[in-house]
Amino acid sequence: MEAAGYYQQFERNLEIIISGLEAGLDVRTTALTTSLPLEVYVLSEVLNQGGGQFRLTTETPLERLREFHAQFRQNEAGNEALMQRILDDKKALMRTPEGRVLTKEMLIRRLEYFNEAARQVNVMRNQHALGSPPQARSGIGAELQKG
Repeated sequence: MEAAGYYQQFERNLEIIISGLEAGLDVRTTALTTSLPLEVYVLSEVLNQGGGQFRLTTETPLERLREFHAQFRQNEAGNEALMQRILDDKKALMRTPEGRVLTKEMLIRRLEYFNEAARQVNVMRNQHALGSPPQARSGIGAELQKG
């Protein structure tokens, strides 16, 4: 999927993740516990580079995601326009601990992450609905560790 597809699915992906967490899916054994708050923070920083006003104060995955989502929806049209501007800007750079990177690339990577996280939450939800036992590990990394 291209950046435009990830962008179009972004809010839907957020809602899938939030609803899965609110439904009680146990993500403690997945990378989401650690990566979700970090990715939300990085996305906030990317959007703030473009003029956004995101301030996150919570730590838990669900609460941080809810906080971000609420702030995003307060100025939904403006934030969507901001994301589009960042995606259209091929030269904007931002500082990271690793150096300077294209802001557009940082945004695309975050959008990809939320797309993949939503997919993972959907898989977990389907497994739960089918009565499958909780998975100790999920994804490609677990498959590699088995072999």
